[in-house]
Amino acid sequence: MRSRLHFEIQWCGAALAAIAAFAACSRSDRPGKTAAAAAPGHYALRGEIVAVNPARKTLTVMHEEIVGLMPAMTMDFQAADGDLAIARVGEHIRADVVRANGGLRLERIWPDDQADAGRVAQAANVLRQDTAARGAQAYREIGEQMPDFALYDQDGRVVQAARFRGREILLNFIYTRCPVATMCPAATLRMMQVQQAARQAGVKDLQLLSITLDPAYDTPGVLKAYAAARAIDTSNFAFLTGPEAAVRDLLTQFGIIAEFKDGLLRHSLATLLIDPQGRIIHRADGSEWTVGEFVERMHKG
Repeated sequence: MRSRLHFEIQWCGAALAAIAAFAACSRSDRPGKTAAAAAPGHYALRGEIVAVNPARKTLTVMHEEIVGLMPAMTMDFQAADGDLAIARVGEHIRADVVRANGGLRLERIWPDDQADAGRVAQAANVLRQDTAARGAQAYREIGEQMPDFALYDQDGRVVQAARFRGREILLNFIYTRCPVATMCPAATLRMMQVQQAARQAGVKDLQLLSITLDPAYDTPGVLKAYAAARAIDTSNFAFLTGPEAAVRDLLTQFGIIAEFKDGLLRHSLATLLIDPQGRIIHRADGSEWTVGEFVERMHKG
């Protein structure tokens, strides 16, 4: 293991021991389910989208009873641009309903297709068992295989790690609300620079992945808005989110620290290059690595 990791706030101690303990404390296996969902003024909705209205910035949803608020019916709800961009008629969703601007607004919108949810949950369970079985050796060294996972991307689609076999992967962890310019914003910019430099260098079959550190907030719609605000080319750059337990296990296996304390998500950063066979072949901690450091190791031709 590396002797030094970069932190948003300087930490001392055994980094991997801390993250292993952190991963063992699970709040929920369902994406988006947090204590805030039960807070006053938040009501749980489940339903089916029957119309998407970008001009009015609303979704029309045929929903079940919203306990404490209204019976089952079909009505319009305000929604954020990112959620509107990926909403599909006929899609089943889960969300929080809150009062806003004289109406009702949907927040924390998650896909609610049962088959997709089952695939994500099954992969999360396998990953949890793998992390527990590896114990103190959960951290994956250079030369080891990337762990399997299934998460949602910025379009609300299920993405499984096996999809990327045969492609090189550049992977990191960020979160959309990160306020420190030298942390997640710098890491995302560096990934975009690699994307461009790799194309210019003739690198083929490259996939960039950014997994959120904050899945309770970073829903697919939030990630969609994050990518759109930065004009990111998502043809080979995906932003992933999903069950908090699965994200924590990935953090453990990739050796990343992430913990909320005093309202701040304190975390380390790492960027990893994974070869077409799924092996980790290079790692850089922090956000100060160079584009050439990774592009030079990629297959050209």
